[in-house]
Amino acid sequence: MQDRRLKIAFIGTHGVGKTTLCYDLAAHLKRLDFSVDFVKEVARECPLPINRDTTLEAQSWILHTQIAREIAAADRYRAVICDRSVLDNYAYLVHQVGRVAVMEPVIAHWLTTYSLLVKVPIWEPPRFDGTRDLSETFQAEIDRTIDDLVVSFDVDCLRLDSPQRLTWLRQVLEYLTLPLATPQLRLFEGGGSEAG
Repeated sequence: MQDRRLKIAFIGTHGVGKTTLCYDLAAHLKRLDFSVDFVKEVARECPLPINRDTTLEAQSWILHTQIAREIAAADRYRAVICDRSVLDNYAYLVHQVGRVAVMEPVIAHWLTTYSLLVKVPIWEPPRFDGTRDLSETFQAEIDRTIDDLVVSFDVDCLRLDSPQRLTWLRQVLEYLTLPLATPQLRLFEGGGSEAG
């Protein structure tokens, strides 16, 4: 496992818990002695309109920034955890303007660079966080678009089960055949010594 390299992206519509899962998995991998970087959701930094007001230019910025961040992280770390992938970033563009033929070969190629895509299902309505769109209809439409693109690009992904939310991290670790338990620091060595 020492030489194993991973790039894992959590995909899905907004407001489903991808970021929390990213942090949970990154922490677990660090305890397994992986060097880890976390590629945050780049849409939050986009200087152009996002959500239902997005444009081709905005989604192009997001898509290319995502790829650039992943390249930089993969060059320096054994494990890269991505809050989104090129696929679900593309879904927002497809929802707004339809499929863009010139982008699809790039997306298809880039999808081969992930060790694993993990599809996170909707389990609650989106909550306002300063950026996220609150429309449940929009949330569901993006989720369906992502599912359609997974099929269209013939992408293998681990689909998490919404009723099993508390076991999501376990499902990911088992799929990756990684240890569920991590080494713990032993605070007390030996036995039988008594406090004074």
